[in-house]
Amino acid sequence: MDIDRTADLPVYVIGGGPAGLATAAALRAHGVRAVVLEKSPAVGASWRGHYDRLRLHTPRRLSALPGLPLPRAFGRWVARADLVRYLEKYADFHELEVVTGVEVTRVEPLPPTDGGRAPGPRPGKFFRRRGRKGAEPTGWLLHATGGRRLTGRAVVVATGYNHTPRLPEWPGAASYTGNLIHASDYRDPAPYADRDVLVVGVGNTGAEIAVDLADGGAAGVRLAVRIPPHIVRRTTLGWPSQRTAIAARRLPVFLVDRLARLQAAIAVPDLSAYGLPRPAEGLYTRARQGAIPVQDIGLVRAVKKGRVRPVAAVESFDGDAVVLADGTRLTPDTVIAATGYERGLGKMLGHLGVLDGRGGPRVRGGRCPAEAPGLYFTGFTNPISGMLREIALDAPKIAKAVARR
Repeated sequence: MDIDRTADLPVYVIGGGPAGLATAAALRAHGVRAVVLEKSPAVGASWRGHYDRLRLHTPRRLSALPGLPLPRAFGRWVARADLVRYLEKYADFHELEVVTGVEVTRVEPLPPTDGGRAPGPRPGKFFRRRGRKGAEPTGWLLHATGGRRLTGRAVVVATGYNHTPRLPEWPGAASYTGNLIHASDYRDPAPYADRDVLVVGVGNTGAEIAVDLADGGAAGVRLAVRIPPHIVRRTTLGWPSQRTAIAARRLPVFLVDRLARLQAAIAVPDLSAYGLPRPAEGLYTRARQGAIPVQDIGLVRAVKKGRVRPVAAVESFDGDAVVLADGTRLTPDTVIAATGYERGLGKMLGHLGVLDGRGGPRVRGGRCPAEAPGLYFTGFTNPISGMLREIALDAPKIAKAVARR
């Protein structure tokens, strides 16, 4: 099959979520044709699938994508459904070229000279020649559903931080006779009314689902905690915690840890007596390790009132029982695992040597991996300063880098 190598090849943006749409809009503003490839039927697929209660943890003014403010009518804390509406409007407003129902399964670089033929099975071969005259690849070949072979001048991977639900390999889980689901399958508390539920994981998702269940009439809600989280107030005297987090990123880790510990002692009750002690490690130290603080949207009150009961971490499953790390055996009606997500990039990009040990990209934003010039990544971090803000900062950097090339 001959491959088109004309100078006006598009830039392919893989993923139609906030990161992909923001980058496509920035590319378009630089006069670069960008085609967004989204495997789902519509943009914002991951946000469509989140639980109904979800609202942004960052205020509206700090959460908009470049070129279009979030409407004031959405309020300060934007609801999940409103964000989906915003993403739809964003694509229309910027007249983005979005192709839905197309999943990219593999990305390969085009070799510098191949007589118009498709690249061979060892794409890394010519990357090792980078630096020699003419050694840089001339574009990228994308393999997609339906046998599509798409050729682009550059590729932006924006498939998202929360891509593939992750379930720990708990002993006995495969033969567990109770109901075990991932948090990605949770929508609202109605199916769990008058039921006993164990939520595993005390990140923002697990904490909010536990409170949602308690508010929605569950008979009992337990929250399995492996490492106690840092809990922060969403606002203090009207000042959003995100603005503090933005400033904190410019300060030394040890200093932020100390200030956060002082603030927590003043603003957040000590829940040690209820089974949720303060964490030993500092807030920013944990954040640098990937553990984002939990915003208190009802968790503290629910724990103090006994409506959400912290318990030890899940160790294993045994028939209809869940065995905790302290030896306690529980028999909940449902276990909801709020245990995070994988990036899901291995199949598509693992052969290029551009991923780190945890399966995420080694470089992001306006920089390309040294092994893969013309390949960009965005939306794969979850900083304390806010993911949407980070996406908004990345988009123009990527567009500028692509246009410069």
